[in-house]
Amino acid sequence: MIVLTSLFFMWGFITSLNDILIPHLRAVFTLSYVQAMLIQFCFFGAYLIMSFPAGYLVEKLGYKRGIVLGLSTAGTGCLLFYPAAGNASYPFFLGALFVLASGITLLQVAANPYVAVLGKPELASSRLNLTQAFNSLGTTLAPFFGSVAILSIAIRSSDELQKMNPAELAAYGVSQASAVQIPYIGLAIVFFLLAIVIARFKLPKIEAPARPADLPDDGSAYHTEESVWAYRHLVLGALGIFLYVGAEVGIGSFLVNFMEQPHIAGLSVDTAARYLSLYWGGAMVGRFIGSALLSKIRPGRLLAFNAFVVAVLLAIAILASGPIAMWALLAIGLFNSIMFPTIFTLAIDGLGKHTGAGSGILCMAIVGGAIVPVIQGFLADHIGIQWSFCVPVLCYAYIAYYGLKGHYADFEPR
Repeated sequence: MIVLTSLFFMWGFITSLNDILIPHLRAVFTLSYVQAMLIQFCFFGAYLIMSFPAGYLVEKLGYKRGIVLGLSTAGTGCLLFYPAAGNASYPFFLGALFVLASGITLLQVAANPYVAVLGKPELASSRLNLTQAFNSLGTTLAPFFGSVAILSIAIRSSDELQKMNPAELAAYGVSQASAVQIPYIGLAIVFFLLAIVIARFKLPKIEAPARPADLPDDGSAYHTEESVWAYRHLVLGALGIFLYVGAEVGIGSFLVNFMEQPHIAGLSVDTAARYLSLYWGGAMVGRFIGSALLSKIRPGRLLAFNAFVVAVLLAIAILASGPIAMWALLAIGLFNSIMFPTIFTLAIDGLGKHTGAGSGILCMAIVGGAIVPVIQGFLADHIGIQWSFCVPVLCYAYIAYYGLKGHYADFEPR
């Protein structure tokens, strides 16, 4: 568990750092909100394209080798940021993000189900929430790191850029893009070191059970021969993951620019990035609390309650202004905390031999982080950032439904 926790920390850190890349690269390359959201589109699009190949690799190589390969791939993606910055090429940056995310996808496919089966089944949600809390520690620290290492470099205004000739613009683009080179080289070194450590570490070999131990042997309550897609709670859970990740990523992606707005807080980008840590820090605190609560409260009920509270906070952020709107969005992190691991464990509950395939489907659904922010970006370009948060409101309404009714499986519900 300690070894696996380090992986959750790293992919939380690297994923949250995208929220820093968005305002930085948007300013450097003068992008629209939709164009800036291509950062999340390429990063989370890798989950759609690579989840099934990753699931196949984990089945063939095993958890340990799959984790080592994932770390090595993520490290390679980080190294590609160096030539991308050197060429001041936005498409190159997007390609590097895809490679990086492919490695993270492989880590997710291997580590999430491993944690879920590494102990008593009835405590799977609690256990995964505990490891996800360290994922949130990574997402909390990344904005501080990014605000100092990347956003602290002054970016010229659009008026200043218009006065520059093409040669000066090209030189300026290279110098600004290069701000990401050293930070991502450092991250590449960390990924490769983790790969070496885990390659030398002896992880216990755990197989998913053929069927839940508390179900009858006659197969009446568990369809052992059916396709993994036959499990309604898994399919609905995949949609829940799609919408949750999309909503969470969309909120985090727009928070810095949202807090920049004069009628909200009027903060500079580096100051706003530090406030962003409160959003992810709330998720970390909430996961420690949720890990304890989920041992006493049914996961579905707690999931529905949190989703309802988030929908209310989003409504406040849309309709209010000033500090009230800002703090309403920042508070969402606390209630987001238990959602991903809870939806995940409810969705794979009772899949038995289909657990690996189910995990691949759920990780594929993380592509919501690619689609939903682009939709929100389109609305932000046309009706403003504030009203674009109507998109995540709809996402959380569905999550509340899944917590109340959608997660019930064909067999005895948890």
